[in-house]
Amino acid sequence: MPLIKVQSSVQKPETSQVEGLLKSLSGKLSKHLGKPESYVMTSLEADVPMTFAGTTEEPVCYIEIKNLGNMSPSQTKEMSQDFCQEVNNKLGVPIERIYIEFASVDRPMWGWKGSTFG
Repeated sequence: MPLIKVQSSVQKPETSQVEGLLKSLSGKLSKHLGKPESYVMTSLEADVPMTFAGTTEEPVCYIEIKNLGNMSPSQTKEMSQDFCQEVNNKLGVPIERIYIEFASVDRPMWGWKGSTFG
């Protein structure tokens, strides 16, 4: 149900680094949202052609965080700080070149196991 999808212009790291980042993001998202990690999905797309501020010289990253139910302003602020720092540490993307979109999804709008959560 919670999803964190990371798209970045950085070159794809080694498999062990990718797995480490995805597992770290999964655990963090579970804790931030108070939901079981067994429902969390993570994704990384590297080598995506991207610009930020009209430039391609430095790495850039776009993160989507989706959740069934609402996220409070304090939650999104804490997640922004945490995930920007994590992506900076693991992928080397400057935090000022990271955007995060937070989206709350209605239960009937999220499918799983051939049905929906609504």
